[in-house]
Amino acid sequence: MTQYSEGALNRVERRKARIRADLVQAAQAFIAAGRTNVSVLEITQAADVGTGSFYNHFKSKEELYQVAVESALDMYGSLLDGLTTELADPAHIFAQNFRMTGRLHRRYPELSKVLLRSGLDIVGSVKGVATRARRDVDAAVRAGRFGARDIAPVLVIVAGSMLRLGEFLHAHPERDDANTTDQVAEELLRMFGLSADEAREICLRPLPDMPTVLTGRQRTRESTP
Repeated sequence: MTQYSEGALNRVERRKARIRADLVQAAQAFIAAGRTNVSVLEITQAADVGTGSFYNHFKSKEELYQVAVESALDMYGSLLDGLTTELADPAHIFAQNFRMTGRLHRRYPELSKVLLRSGLDIVGSVKGVATRARRDVDAAVRAGRFGARDIAPVLVIVAGSMLRLGEFLHAHPERDDANTTDQVAEELLRMFGLSADEAREICLRPLPDMPTVLTGRQRTRESTP
């Protein structure tokens, strides 16, 4: 009887997790489309859950949107971390993260648009892209790879470049995203103190394979028996 009760409890918890993930994914889709003024009813219909279930998980639509953005930031940042675990040179780590970011804009346009629509939140966030960029820049400065005296202006340049690059690639689908991104990364490295030859050599290095980015709904369902 105890085992049955525990099993039933686990099913309830898994169902709650699925509903929450579906709501977050629906919110991310609306943010990506620039439709943040939709009603709670529209969100629950897109998530295919009951309206009452919404308030079991979130106090308001604004809270849901905040969670949706933070979820996208965390997923994105974790992806970048997994691709740099074997790198030692902080300048290389910074460049690879930037180059991969440019390629993600085309491969995962919905995730990209969620990040771009929340541009100011990204710059000031303590999660995801901003905190990792700050870590990478700080490491490069401390190692003497970047010549900046103050990392704050460097971060402004990096954040602005990341956001503007994504917007540019969406606005110009005819442009080669890899070449365009690598050119921007090369210019940033030169701006931060690397020689032209070294900046180009770093940005010509092969990149790791891009792993699949799963949505919250997919991760939850695939882990559910």
